[in-house]
Amino acid sequence: MTQDTVNEVLKFRDDRNWKQFHNPKDLAISISLEAAELLEVFQWSAEDVKCEGKFDKVREELADVVNYCILMADACGLDLDEIVMEKIKQNAQKYPVEKAFGNKEKYTEL
Repeated sequence: MTQDTVNEVLKFRDDRNWKQFHNPKDLAISISLEAAELLEVFQWSAEDVKCEGKFDKVREELADVVNYCILMADACGLDLDEIVMEKIKQNAQKYPVEKAFGNKEKYTEL
């Protein structure tokens, strides 16, 4: 994601004077609600675990999740690039390639 995209999300919020409503608690709730709406796209789909035929709804709900994540990072004063890169490093330690490659087990089970 580019900084231009992040800036557009923040500008959209600021143009509407919504920052006053965007506290970490409510943004965390919104992230969870939008993630649930994304999950709902696949509800009752049995063996159908792909995006085909659901692409528009997946795009819409995933964009909502990402937008709220941008707003949450801003509300908490966090740099998204920094925290994502930090998490990748942590996960690399938990899931070394030689143990995790092709394995779906949790790191405590590797």
